[in-house]
Amino acid sequence: MSSGAGHGTTRKDKFMDSTGPAEDTTRAGRREWIGLAVLALPTLLLSLDLSVLFLAQPQLSADLNPSASQQLWIMDIYAFMIAGFLVTMGTLGDRIGRRKLMLYGSAAFAVASVIAAYSTTPEMLIFARALLGIAGATLMPSTLALIMTMFTDAKQRGFAIGVWLSSFMGGMAIGPVIGGALLGWFWWGSVFLMAVPVMVLLMVTAPVLLPEMRDPDAGRIDLLSVVLSLLAILPVVYGLKEIAQYGFSAVAGGSVLVGIVFGVLFVLRQRTLDSPLLDLKLFRSRTLSGALVVMLLTSATISSSIMLFSLYLQTVRGYSAVESGLWLIPAATALIVTSLVAPKIAQKVRPAYVAAAGLLVAAAGLAVVSQVGTATSLVVVLLGFVLVQAGVGPMGSLGTEMIVGSAPEERAGSAASVSETSTELGVAIGVATYGTIAAAVYQNLVAVPPGVPAEAAAAAGETISGAVAAAEGLAADTGAALLDSARAAFTSGVNTAAGVAAVILVVLAGLTVALLRHVGKTGEESPAPADAGVAMAAEREAR
Repeated sequence: MSSGAGHGTTRKDKFMDSTGPAEDTTRAGRREWIGLAVLALPTLLLSLDLSVLFLAQPQLSADLNPSASQQLWIMDIYAFMIAGFLVTMGTLGDRIGRRKLMLYGSAAFAVASVIAAYSTTPEMLIFARALLGIAGATLMPSTLALIMTMFTDAKQRGFAIGVWLSSFMGGMAIGPVIGGALLGWFWWGSVFLMAVPVMVLLMVTAPVLLPEMRDPDAGRIDLLSVVLSLLAILPVVYGLKEIAQYGFSAVAGGSVLVGIVFGVLFVLRQRTLDSPLLDLKLFRSRTLSGALVVMLLTSATISSSIMLFSLYLQTVRGYSAVESGLWLIPAATALIVTSLVAPKIAQKVRPAYVAAAGLLVAAAGLAVVSQVGTATSLVVVLLGFVLVQAGVGPMGSLGTEMIVGSAPEERAGSAASVSETSTELGVAIGVATYGTIAAAVYQNLVAVPPGVPAEAAAAAGETISGAVAAAEGLAADTGAALLDSARAAFTSGVNTAAGVAAVILVVLAGLTVALLRHVGKTGEESPAPADAGVAMAAEREAR
């Protein structure tokens, strides 16, 4: 078996049923490609839901009058629930069937979307958003695991994963644009209702177009493991988000520490179970473990760039959220193109080198961003960000394929959930780390002019958003002076964060080659040490 499982083998040596090895040598046909289009729609919608609500918040707040704390929970609970339930739902799909779980999840997502759209209190909306997150966690690993089942040809599978990743990233980019268009014509609940027809289409077409796959030897779900996984992931994500928004505090640091402690308990629990929630044998694969490390670190390094770039456009350049979303489209397009092209190149060049080259391109883009000023041509700024997103595309598609492709067929859902959980954690780590760097530089450099009221001065000294809000209530000259200083300070913070990230990406490019150079070209057969897939197959035969 190739060490680059998923690149150099079919799945016939990974999945065993009652009749023996499954011969998965057929290339995907029209049904599979139409099925991929069906899977891409909910994937796009799930990521769109992460960003579309930002524009609706003013209308929503005027209608429901939530408190400041409730506003934060309305915005954040969706992502928290997705991150917390990914591992559970990925494994549950392996047990009961990925298509079945996806159908349940799509129905729940549609119902929760209607509840959210017609919420009459903040508590009702928070509840609906939590349900949306749990339902979303059923869909994300299921869609990716089904792709691995449908596309057994390594070359086709790489392109299919590129389409899946492109749908997810595309949703993040166009969320503000679609949200702005809907809010221009309808009320805030419309941003939720757009999910309903997509989920109905999925429920109608999935039984016809998508195969079912599950682990025939799976045991029962261990409920204690589910609780431990939630107690491990949710406090870490919450703590990192608090650090990103408000800086380090005892509560935020303690929350991360609590999550780590429960994470250790979760791992210890899995080692004692005959049928664990997360099979730790997956991590015996050099390919899976290496790709997982690089993907997490890459996600942590890149994730803050979208946040900082969007904030730069709105606060330094003065664009609206919708206009900023439009300026994000070229970068999203670049990511989509490289995500789709990288698997093709990996048929000729080993994927580690393709991904590493992409990271160097992203580092070059961040180097450009590290030099921009408040008056730099927007073309230069956009060029830097386009290079960043173009460079991360190859790692996204190739890394995902290596992680999920190196797991045995019946564990594809678990592997998909691990991949997506690491990305979620990487995003939280990156936003906290680089957001903190940018904020520290800003707070050190911003100069609040005399005559600014104490409360406004404190807000302006903390964040550029606070400075923009404070400037609106000041005399013209004083407000202009505050804005000039805040914009220059924030740009310096972005410069510093981008410079640090560029250096780290260069290091990550070397780490990618060191950890993953053994993975063969896509479709190439090459001998290598046994990994988790072979070990598990042998274990089943012994039973």
